[in-house]
Amino acid sequence: MQLKINILGIESGGKPVVFLNKADADEIGVTASGRVILKVKKGITAIVNVATKSVKKGHIGITEEVRLLLGSVPSTIDVEISAFPKSLQFIRAKLDGKKLLRNEIFEIVRGVVTGNLNESEIASFVTALHIHGIDLDEATSLSLAMVETGKQLKLGNKIIVDKHSIGGVPGDKTTLLVVPIVAAAGLVIPKTSSRAITSAAGTADRAEVLMPVSMTYDKMKKMVRKCNGCVIWGGALDLAPADDIFVKTEYPLYIDPLLLPSIMSKKKAVGATHLVIDIPTGRGSKVKTISEADSLAKDLIEIGKRLNIHTHCVVTYGEQPVGYTVGPALEAREALEVLMNESNVPDLIDKACSIAGAIFEITGKKNGYALAKDIIRTGKAEAKLQRNN
Repeated sequence: MQLKINILGIESGGKPVVFLNKADADEIGVTASGRVILKVKKGITAIVNVATKSVKKGHIGITEEVRLLLGSVPSTIDVEISAFPKSLQFIRAKLDGKKLLRNEIFEIVRGVVTGNLNESEIASFVTALHIHGIDLDEATSLSLAMVETGKQLKLGNKIIVDKHSIGGVPGDKTTLLVVPIVAAAGLVIPKTSSRAITSAAGTADRAEVLMPVSMTYDKMKKMVRKCNGCVIWGGALDLAPADDIFVKTEYPLYIDPLLLPSIMSKKKAVGATHLVIDIPTGRGSKVKTISEADSLAKDLIEIGKRLNIHTHCVVTYGEQPVGYTVGPALEAREALEVLMNESNVPDLIDKACSIAGAIFEITGKKNGYALAKDIIRTGKAEAKLQRNN
């Protein structure tokens, strides 16, 4: 069917969405949340919203996502119904409790990234993973699929380090210390971080008090080459974009079945060769007991081996806030005061030096804890942070 294009000037959350008049939708044979193909050179699959008044018969309303995909927007376009994506049968298989193969998982992740799967279909997949679980083979395949459907940071360095925290502890501004400490020692650490999910402030929120955290892929690469490291908001990039979509689905459901691939895909995407993961443990944290922490650590280390990332896990005390402050501005101030040697916060300094020290030791440096503490004492970490600003 040939339809006239109306540019609506609205965004649809990253997915290609079009609006059809109900009469045209009925004639094409598509319903709301169904799919149509826009017949251009490569063909664009879009999810359909049906309108009765806002879009006239013979017209198609396109969102900004579709406009960008079209590039040069023609006045009219051929539209026809699209078959349901093959990935739906794989989602149904997981709902039935079957193990998914790598090519099946890749098809699902590609559908998520291209917008070919709608919210209810993505939620069904995430729920199936929560109910039936994922084994290490599936977690590895999901990690690789998330990496391969996005951009990858390629710096060319022989050793690239990274750190990650499972999270769940208020006031944990450790990353703001660890990154400049590690970068000041000459190691490359491109740190992408999230905004607040389960606490008052995410690392990106804390860092944004001191420096810009939203930057393009090219600017991030330039920053890392200049300073050996960065702390930026991962949502501004296209590294493992499927992970960001899955997190939006998981959060309102209060489930986290994609924890392992979520962590490891981001680290693989930045090219990490060595990784230290902080697992806060205790009452009130995400991981309640040492046995749970040990089990999680074993799985993370195993997936790290499969992805060629030397992974080391540190189990830390998670029953109380880190430091004296909670909230983005106060936490950023406290971290900066520690780096400037103007404030003594023993638990924060100890945790930061333990994690930075672990990074040093898995990359061949000796006396990692003492080295990290000395880098703070001499002001080298503060100088590195100021240069990254």
